[in-house]
Amino acid sequence: MNEKSHDETNPILHRSVEVPIAGHYLVRPPIDGGDRAMILGFHGYAENAETHLERLLMIPGAEKDWLVSVQALHPFYRRRTGEVVASWMTKFHREESIRENREYVDRVLDRLRKDAPKETPLVLTGFSQGVAMAYRACLSERHPPAALIVLGADFPPDLAERSDLNLPPILLGRGNGDKLYPSEQFQKDLKTLEAIGANVTPCEFAGGHEWNKEFAEGVGDFLHGTNNGN
Repeated sequence: MNEKSHDETNPILHRSVEVPIAGHYLVRPPIDGGDRAMILGFHGYAENAETHLERLLMIPGAEKDWLVSVQALHPFYRRRTGEVVASWMTKFHREESIRENREYVDRVLDRLRKDAPKETPLVLTGFSQGVAMAYRACLSERHPPAALIVLGADFPPDLAERSDLNLPPILLGRGNGDKLYPSEQFQKDLKTLEAIGANVTPCEFAGGHEWNKEFAEGVGDFLHGTNNGN
């Protein structure tokens, strides 16, 4: 939004002010005495933390993991059902929203590290709109991830130019029938990530714009390989 949206004789000035806001997340501690990883995820547009936690529970071996699903800060109602869902950001005040979201994730992890062992590897996951969140969370100096799992959305182009971008091993996923994340963009992202030195494992599976059982099994294989240094 422009600072002056009317003419000089009748200016309307745009200003912003910071206010505290509560963010919410779900945690499922390990239930099998394990401590394989802390898998932290970001849901898609018009979804919520419960939806993404259900996806994380599909991962083979998840009983040994800390599972964390973070809810976006901007809730709204689904018109048809009245269910409360959320969005990560819009183009309005985009840069401010990116900074706020990154600080939000760092604060979530500050709190989580009081409960989970500090040596537990952090794995970031993102689906659809949450993909950009997962990529940008890799910039954290306080909580660098050991692995990144992204499905169904583009690599943010602004990150490719950053000199401080140090991405962990990545599982890049796409359903072969996903019209929201077409094959051309998937291949473009794969080439871009490889060009900046990222270690990328592509994972195409039978499905659409979804996190299904086949992809969850691919995530399990990826985590097993990452934990074994492959």
